[in-house]
Amino acid sequence: MRGHIQVGSLRGIPIRVHFTFLLILPFLAWSFSQAFRAAAIAANVPPERLSGPPILWGLGVAVALFLSVLLHELAHSVYALAKGGAVSDISLMMIGGVSRITRMPDGARHEALMALAGPVTSLVLGALSLGVHLLLAGTDSFNLSFAFFYLGSLNIFLGVFNLLPAFPMDGGRILRALLTGKLGRVRATRVSGWVGQGFALLFGLYALLSGNFLLLFIAFFVFMGAAAESRDVLMQSRLGDVPVREVMSRNTVSVDASATLRDATELLYTERQRALPVVEGGRVVGLLMLESVRQVPVDRLSSVPVRELAQEVPVLTPDATAWEALKEMGQRRLTQLPVTEGGVLVGSLSQEDLLRALELRDLRDSKEPRQQGPWGFGGRENQSPT
Repeated sequence: MRGHIQVGSLRGIPIRVHFTFLLILPFLAWSFSQAFRAAAIAANVPPERLSGPPILWGLGVAVALFLSVLLHELAHSVYALAKGGAVSDISLMMIGGVSRITRMPDGARHEALMALAGPVTSLVLGALSLGVHLLLAGTDSFNLSFAFFYLGSLNIFLGVFNLLPAFPMDGGRILRALLTGKLGRVRATRVSGWVGQGFALLFGLYALLSGNFLLLFIAFFVFMGAAAESRDVLMQSRLGDVPVREVMSRNTVSVDASATLRDATELLYTERQRALPVVEGGRVVGLLMLESVRQVPVDRLSSVPVRELAQEVPVLTPDATAWEALKEMGQRRLTQLPVTEGGVLVGSLSQEDLLRALELRDLRDSKEPRQQGPWGFGGRENQSPT
């Protein structure tokens, strides 16, 4: 999570702020301050009766926007947790918020409802805020009336905008869930991705014509996000039923936690490895990365034990799927993972192993498309595709 600062947590979900949020905040404050008078007139509030300079109101609105985005993302996360999903964290960044859901709830229906939870939360918050604004109409509470009007308008816009079928935005995820029953998850994702990229191109064109650079950033991330999600689902369909034991390397060299970094360096060189499992008392306690060793001065290699640089790694068993392993590698920025059984090292799985698995499956699919097993490597009776 480079560039993120954790500012709190809720229900065990870390809430992080990316440095780009701090970069965009002054720009948003200035933009909202420029629209201050027009917004006051739209709220039927005399601008001269409002306290404080427009830039201060702009800053308050910008912060309120990101708090609204946080509530929007929390709605996704809480629903996912309630239905058996898993959430890694929530991040606030320049383009809004992102809930990293590492395990989706089972079934397209729950995925659609999870995606819908965010916009519904925004729309309800917007409606309540506008309701308070109307209740305050005709009173002397100009500041409160204007604040609730602005908050309500922002949340209504946030809810409606996210319902656009621009995958991977919420509306696009709902579209994908609706198509999954007829097309299957892979084809539904591909179609939703094309729709999302089409919307991204429209966003980008409008942003260029109007000079809205924030919308241009959003268009870029929607376009790239649609492509990345399509790739992820394709990889999941090809590796989701491949057990790690089928593709892992069994002749794995390890290094003892008490060995020096010089010993480890020689082992990395002779075995031509970029990482080594670290063992202590016969059990795996971490992973030593080549990049970590390179950061240590040469004159200290003989005095620093391996355990000081051993990086904690998740438990990966032979029964786990190759897709689960690939996700862990991506999230932790690792090139390989040790495979353990009862804490004892039984092999390792690298990105090269996964690439080879995909190539072998593609080869088998092309040669024997009607007789392949569920993994394309044999080892089980043939089954119908799910």
